[in-house]
Amino acid sequence: MSTVTTPADMPEAEPATTVPPGPKDRRVLRAALRWTSAVVVFGALAAATAYGVTEQRRTDLPGLATQSDGRWTYPELVRPPLPEGSPEPFASANAKQAHYADPRALVIEAPRGAKPDPAVKADDGWVSTSSYLAQYAKDERDELRQDLVDSGLRHIAGRAWTMPDRTTTRVFLLHFGTGAAATEFSDRLSHGMRPLALAGAPDAEFDESFPAKAHVKNVTSYVYDEARPRGAEHVRSAYLVAGDTVGLVVQSRKGTAPAVPFRQAVVLQSQLLS
Repeated sequence: MSTVTTPADMPEAEPATTVPPGPKDRRVLRAALRWTSAVVVFGALAAATAYGVTEQRRTDLPGLATQSDGRWTYPELVRPPLPEGSPEPFASANAKQAHYADPRALVIEAPRGAKPDPAVKADDGWVSTSSYLAQYAKDERDELRQDLVDSGLRHIAGRAWTMPDRTTTRVFLLHFGTGAAATEFSDRLSHGMRPLALAGAPDAEFDESFPAKAHVKNVTSYVYDEARPRGAEHVRSAYLVAGDTVGLVVQSRKGTAPAVPFRQAVVLQSQLLS
């Protein structure tokens, strides 16, 4: 905050000059006073604006959580508690890069106005392997199922919802024994620029338009967009690798799936995993 100078803090005034200013001097003085007043007013407005931004909730700020830019209103992110004595996933003492918090609490909650998607069956936050495999093209599922077994998959947490505009979002978090196992499995999912084929989106390409500043520390993200020509639905997807966890975020919509709510879901989920 800026410091307001009180009269007691002001330095002593210099003795007044005995020579009255001429016409030119008075014009310069008046101009200087006008510029000083403008700077003071501008500074006050800037300070007030900064205070308002830092004090308001993010969802109260125009352009951040309103429909003007397509973002959805999510509940406030809350990191789940760790068991007593357990380190953070990326602490130096955590060689396995393990998430010791309940994996179900690491899945982002649905935004305001969403309805659960019955296509993804979840039991108290846990998702079956079959529901996860159903996200992929049929000819990919058998091999992927074996990859899950070989990689030592422990369990899958997830959530799926549909918004009033018919945009569907599916989030899956696959929990492995170590960070090394999760990384090895993720390499099989994203073969370079072309990921494993998803149901309804047989071909996808690396989304180079995803902002670099949207990537979150400690989370490696691979973001894809369905290649043209597209089917009836437009599918966007992203893999998130964070320690012992691999995340899949899939968002689809008939016609065109806007980029903003998809990126928002990817960033929020990354923040919970970081």
